Amino acid sequence: MIAKSESRFIRINLITIIATLVVILAGGIVRSTGSGMGCPDWPKCFDQYIPPTSVKQLPPDYETKYVEGRKKKNEKFAKYLESMGKHQLADSIRNDRSILVHEEFNAAKTWTEYVNRLTGAILGIFLLLTAIFSFAYKKKAKRIIVLSWLNIFVVGYQAWLGSIVVSTNLTQWVVTVHMLLALVILGIAIYTYNYAKQLHKEPTVIMYRIMWLKGFLLFTIVISVLQIILGTEVREAVDSIAKSLQYNGRNTWVAKIGSVFSYHRDLAILVGISNFIVYKMVIDRFSGKAWPLITANYLMVTLIVQIVSGFLLSYLGLPPYAQAVHILFSTIMFSLQYYLYLLVYRTKTYKAA
Repeated sequence: MIAKSESRFIRINLITIIATLVVILAGGIVRSTGSGMGCPDWPKCFDQYIPPTSVKQLPPDYETKYVEGRKKKNEKFAKYLESMGKHQLADSIRNDRSILVHEEFNAAKTWTEYVNRLTGAILGIFLLLTAIFSFAYKKKAKRIIVLSWLNIFVVGYQAWLGSIVVSTNLTQWVVTVHMLLALVILGIAIYTYNYAKQLHKEPTVIMYRIMWLKGFLLFTIVISVLQIILGTEVREAVDSIAKSLQYNGRNTWVAKIGSVFSYHRDLAILVGISNFIVYKMVIDRFSGKAWPLITANYLMVTLIVQIVSGFLLSYLGLPPYAQAVHILFSTIMFSLQYYLYLLVYRTKTYKAA
């Protein structure tokens, strides 16, 4: 019998996982609509808690004010990079004049970015609740408490990095790190959720050896993360092309991306094949209502959606809705793979007498 306090933690933890996916979807919408600089400052938007809807509501001389603010923030960030020994990256931040280019006000983009920030704030609340409720495990599983509070610090660092994304005008590698940290937050939440759920259950026992499945699942997770990184680089290349063409000729953008798109597409084939092999291995070893089998079924549905959205992006001129779906389902795929790995990791092989 699970105590009420533990059930509450599991429930809030699950909501936190869902909220994290919603934040990633919101971020995908921001990227696909080019709204990343809809708010030129952080955490406020045009120095207001409720962003403006027209040019008349903008602060006086806001262009100069925010460019100067970015300069100061970027100099601090450059010094931070130097303290880590990253002198070349620090110089690139200091010398990149495009970082200080101001974008014209667009109410739709401003509110798109603002809603993205609101979803991030809501996620922060759920992460804090998860950490507070984790004390239900102070006698049974202290790692749940440690990891839940660690996630608070990670999301705090993520929020700071979000301000750097704005101040550096969406510098490519900063955006990539921002995305990877989102996966870290998601991974920690999935781990604590699974660990809390499995605490009162006996490990699944099957008649087949499981080590090959565990190893191949880990390989599949690694290449999926690499695919997400490549996808982020593709997205950054698209942003650069779109700006250079003043967001015209959308149907020509894919052809201009270059080799990174080819790598992304080729790795997608390997990701698809690997996930199918994982699915085959799972259905060979589990049956009925076993959670690894149910999770593998969800993984296959996610893979199909991901493939379809990839085709839409390639052949329909990168429609914004397909970009957002593609980003969301790549993250859902990672989540299901990792959750499946955690489930399989606990599985034991039956040894005949």
